[in-house]
Amino acid sequence: MELNLSRPLLFFDIESTGLNIVSDSIIELSFVKILPGSEQRIKTWKVCPWDYENNCQKPIAPAASAVNGVHDEDLVGCPKFFEIVGEVIEWLQDSDLAGFNSAKFDLPMLAEEIERARSFAGIKTDINLHEKVMVDVQNIYHALEPRNLKAAYRFYCQGKDFDNAHTAEADTVATYEVLKGQLDMYPDTLKNDVEFLSGFAGRPRTVDYAGRLYLNDKNEAIISFGKHKGKTAREVYRTEPSYFNWILQGEFTLDTKRQFMLLRDQFNRERSEERMKEEPSKSQLEQLVLKFGER
Repeated sequence: MELNLSRPLLFFDIESTGLNIVSDSIIELSFVKILPGSEQRIKTWKVCPWDYENNCQKPIAPAASAVNGVHDEDLVGCPKFFEIVGEVIEWLQDSDLAGFNSAKFDLPMLAEEIERARSFAGIKTDINLHEKVMVDVQNIYHALEPRNLKAAYRFYCQGKDFDNAHTAEADTVATYEVLKGQLDMYPDTLKNDVEFLSGFAGRPRTVDYAGRLYLNDKNEAIISFGKHKGKTAREVYRTEPSYFNWILQGEFTLDTKRQFMLLRDQFNRERSEERMKEEPSKSQLEQLVLKFGER
């Protein structure tokens, strides 16, 4: 079954130097964009992982190389992420997103690389990945047939195996085929609709990709860890604003820091607006002076 799309759906997959969102980097990024009408466009980048602080290539962890088959010497001369970020954002700009386990790893890693390009390389970007609809094919798969991508491909694609597993492009194309197979197999359970697929199997309502902040039923940002666990971010900022500074200076992902910073700015604006409402305006004070001065 082909996908019922009103706008492009961008399948993507990442290979990286390791699994730590804060300290690791992208080494391969593949996009498969499906346009309404099922036209496919594919783009894959090999990326030189860059250490911005030391201005050098970042090494790949041996455990990562054992899985993805990429070694440090394979990436010498490849573009750094900040050199391709403009093109990456062009591919992302008008699309919803899809991937296999991408909501937990690939999407946060992509967001972190964009933040690094913005923070350390001075690249101006206005994209907000948090606004994107995200279909995680693994969530659907695990809810209905809990296994891995290779087993999912075999299960939903007529018993076939796919070659080159753990290369970004092969995994990305396989994920696209699996989603189409899921729609064919569960027509009474799944709707051929991106919004429905995005919410299937209970996608968590997190504010940041690391899950340090989540939304409650009132759409309030709630802190999920540490001494303020369960409190609203607004309450914590009102009683202990230095906690936000601790987050911004601590070892958290750049995306987490950005969301705390945006909340801080929002709370400051709200406080300023409240003060303006409470304090009489200059013209009101002048009128009072005139009024009582005449008596």
